[in-house]
Amino acid sequence: MPIFTIVDQDTCIACGACGASAPDIFDYDDEGLAFYIADHNQGNTPIDPSLLNDLEDAVEGCPTGSIKLAEEAFNGELDKGQ
Repeated sequence: MPIFTIVDQDTCIACGACGASAPDIFDYDDEGLAFYIADHNQGNTPIDPSLLNDLEDAVEGCPTGSIKLAEEAFNGELDKGQ
């Protein structure tokens, strides 16, 4: 089953933890806020299965819980994630 991710940039504190744990998944905008690289934080592109361990590390390391996961595409909407 595919896993999708998106970052809630309203709660992201630009700490850099996700990029350190998962540099192939997350990057930062000009304000330092994290975003999902594959689709510019729309949550429509499933995570490559080879990156799932890094994703898990990033989710566990996020101090604000800003990284959301779902089994269906977010389509840019945060309310689908957990």
